[in-house]
Amino acid sequence: MFEGLKSRLNKIFIELRRHGKLSVKDIELTLKEVRLAMLEADVNFQVVKEFIENARKRMIGIEVAQSLNPAQQVVKIIHEEFIEILGKPEMIKLRGEKPRLVFLIGLQGSGKTTTAAKLALLLRNQGERVLLVAADPYRPAAFQQLSLLAERVKIPIFVSKSKTTTEIIKEAYQHARNGGNSALVIDTAGRSQIDEKLMSELKEIYNKFPPSEVLLVIDAMTGQEAVNIAKGFNAITPITGLIMTKMDGDARGGAALSIRKVTGIPIKFITTGESMDAVEQFNPRRLADRILGMGDIMAFIEKAEKTFVQQKLIDQGDKTKKGKISLEEYADQLNQIKKMGSMGQILDMMPGLFSNQAVPIDQAERKILRSLAVIQSMTVKERRNPEILNANRRKRIAAGSGTSVQVVNQVIKEFYNMQMMLKKFGKLDKKGLSALLHR
Repeated sequence: MFEGLKSRLNKIFIELRRHGKLSVKDIELTLKEVRLAMLEADVNFQVVKEFIENARKRMIGIEVAQSLNPAQQVVKIIHEEFIEILGKPEMIKLRGEKPRLVFLIGLQGSGKTTTAAKLALLLRNQGERVLLVAADPYRPAAFQQLSLLAERVKIPIFVSKSKTTTEIIKEAYQHARNGGNSALVIDTAGRSQIDEKLMSELKEIYNKFPPSEVLLVIDAMTGQEAVNIAKGFNAITPITGLIMTKMDGDARGGAALSIRKVTGIPIKFITTGESMDAVEQFNPRRLADRILGMGDIMAFIEKAEKTFVQQKLIDQGDKTKKGKISLEEYADQLNQIKKMGSMGQILDMMPGLFSNQAVPIDQAERKILRSLAVIQSMTVKERRNPEILNANRRKRIAAGSGTSVQVVNQVIKEFYNMQMMLKKFGKLDKKGLSALLHR
């Protein structure tokens, strides 16, 4: 996410920290580099101009002049200005008589259908009785795709043989009322803002079935055209929020940084992966943290809470406090880390996790798989009592896992290191995690 911009800014800040005091010339040079970095990231020119002007006023003014650490103060100002252009976080609002309607609109290929399933899962986890609605009669594969996704997330789906979107939504609404559903997530047809027929249809269904939310799904890789897309749709149907998809891709990220400032439409969600839970509430501060390479420890904790089995965490927490964790629990923890997503996403949330070890992401993932192979080659008795692992046993385990005795020794050493670390953090139980999350 924002790798190019993040890398450029990191180099700028490293150079900035070499200065004990900052002159006006130093600040101007820094702002010039920041400006180029943002333009290269495809941020809207007017947004960049306003960003730099606001930052300059603060940097050359009293804030930096009176700061004990001018370089840190400059970084703080840039961080705050990023939050300013990203706007305030806004929650999804489901109001009015049930069932409430949520329209997902956007261009074909923006990831709208997949996002519909992800959003439905998120709403269900928030206590809503959700019904997915396949309201795209023009693309035959749309019904099948949404049906498969609905099956994956275990959410009911409404599919109609009607040939118009209006009829499909009418039938789905009545079905939801009879079935006691509280929210309908409606996957509408992909359409262009210059397609008059389909845009007229969108306006018609909006007027006939007033929704609680109209969410425009935009591919982050679209670049600056995303702003024109948002303006075009908003002119026909008032958009209540945006969902930026594929934020974990190779996109330069300028659309996400520009669109709120230019259109005034809030970003409500971002998606960052293929898994069905890879959607998160948009948080400007967290995104600014990631852009500046500060990571997102809270997102990591939330992801961990969703992924880890709570009862296992509590049981293992008791064992770690007593120093009784076994290789079985260690292997279970490694498997849970695998379920959280790619190491790239985890490291993006937690910069510095491997700061003392130059371990590339692909090597870190292979290391987890190798450790699991070694542990799985042990007997149950060996996993529960690692102290019995003598030379002969280690040789047998190496042969069984397709590794070497040296690798087996390293895995066991890492296990003991992890055991020591867990003892230090053993008091951070479920209650502690919850307090940290909501402080």
